[in-house]
Amino acid sequence: MIRFRLARPADVPALRALVERAYRGETAKQGWTHEADLLDDERTSDAELADAIASDDARVLLALNEAGLAGTVTVRNLGAGRAYLGMLCVDPSLQAAGLGRALVADAEDMAAEEFGAGVMEMTVIAIREELIAWYERLGYVRTGETRPFPNGEDRPFRMAVLERKIG
Repeated sequence: MIRFRLARPADVPALRALVERAYRGETAKQGWTHEADLLDDERTSDAELADAIASDDARVLLALNEAGLAGTVTVRNLGAGRAYLGMLCVDPSLQAAGLGRALVADAEDMAAEEFGAGVMEMTVIAIREELIAWYERLGYVRTGETRPFPNGEDRPFRMAVLERKIG
């Protein structure tokens, strides 16, 4: 049984542990959506997560099961009818069971209802073709635009921009 709720400040330690477990290190390799073969730094920080939780222009959605935190996604209001879907992750031991798809659907609903968004945008490391293909199966399309890796870090990858009409 999965239930969804918005993150609270007290959730930051468990949320950060989930994000790091899903994106980086050996535990991430249990799943298929990790970046552990590409990156070995930290994926996020307590401050970044706390800022997203506190922001009026962001929503951090949690998926919880009987064992605790199972997944998360962050939605940011970009204005002008657009929202950004980011930091989608599911515990590696629970991947490929439909939770990621459910989180994306709830994030799209939230973006439309709370921010009036008609378009959801995201970025994915451009060489992650299998992950891009998964988003395309959900109705996302490549815009043809690429962006530098976030946070101004000098990385050898580009970020592919995908979007989908929602609402």
